[in-house]
Amino acid sequence: MLPPTIETKIGALMLVRHRDAEPSIDPSAYVAPSAVIVGDVRIAAGARVLHGAVLSAEDGEVVIGEDTVVMEQALIRGRAGFPARIGAAVMIGPHAHVNGSVVESECFIATGAALFPGSRVGGGSEIRINGVVQVNTAVLPGSIVPIGWVAVGDPASILPPERHDEIWAIQRELDFGGTVYGVGRDVSLREIMRRQSEYYGVHAADTVIAP
Repeated sequence: MLPPTIETKIGALMLVRHRDAEPSIDPSAYVAPSAVIVGDVRIAAGARVLHGAVLSAEDGEVVIGEDTVVMEQALIRGRAGFPARIGAAVMIGPHAHVNGSVVESECFIATGAALFPGSRVGGGSEIRINGVVQVNTAVLPGSIVPIGWVAVGDPASILPPERHDEIWAIQRELDFGGTVYGVGRDVSLREIMRRQSEYYGVHAADTVIAP
């Protein structure tokens, strides 16, 4: 029997054209029928994207490397200036949130981990359960962020959450508002959300691509 084509493997998969860009999936990749792949997303040979995962290239690309596995309910989002680039042989665990981050090859991103825009995780690193990599933070190759701990700064300091004051002392210089929302500290939440509503409203023009 011939191996299944990508058309038979993706089944009812939700492929979406967004900002005039369409996903590209290598024929040897597997994407589960309940996954959602939006816009300029490129999935390489041998990659696996499991049920409920969402890969959304907002106004920046998402790239998934060879033999990388994206587990159930993970979210990977690409942004202008902060593409999401995942290397080869990476594990992205269930419910992980990778937003505008670069993850080099052979990393382990565990369940519930959160990686914020402008961050970089060096090759061979582990971000363990519920670990956080803050905006504009560089995790050195081979590092471990323990369960629930926070990596912050460039190069990263890796701190437990109860050391909030130390985390904040570093984080406040990393320009979270400017990096994530493109605003200064004096902009109100009401204005931030008005802009976010406009930004995500572009999805109203998306087109679902028939498998």
